Amino acid sequence: QVQLVESGGGLVQAGDSLRLSCAASGRTLSSLTMGWFRQVPGKEREFVDGNSWSGGRSDYADSVKGRFTISRDNAKNTVYLQMNSLKPEDTAVYYCAGRYSSVVITTRAGWDYWGQGTQVTVSS
Repeated sequence: QVQLVESGGGLVQAGDSLRLSCAASGRTLSSLTMGWFRQVPGKEREFVDGNSWSGGRSDYADSVKGRFTISRDNAKNTVYLQMNSLKPEDTAVYYCAGRYSSVVITTRAGWDYWGQGTQVTVSS
């Protein structure tokens, strides 16, 4: 069983940077495709960025293009989401997700594992 634990969320000001971490256990990260999603109350969970274990990746959401970047450290079994130039509209609970397929998908369905989420709040 794979467990994913996010950390690094918090309260920041607009324009600040933040790096989220997602530590995986139960399976080596090198065999998992990983993704980051975010969700605000009353809205669908939104895909942010993804990173395939095979090296491929999908397009990230237009709303974060050029500002957010996913990366991974397989030796540490950890995936990261670097968030720069944060905006108030980036406020959400951020979730990491993992799946065995090498394909990054942007829908919530099809991911095998989810973390518990970490809150990011950006003040104006």
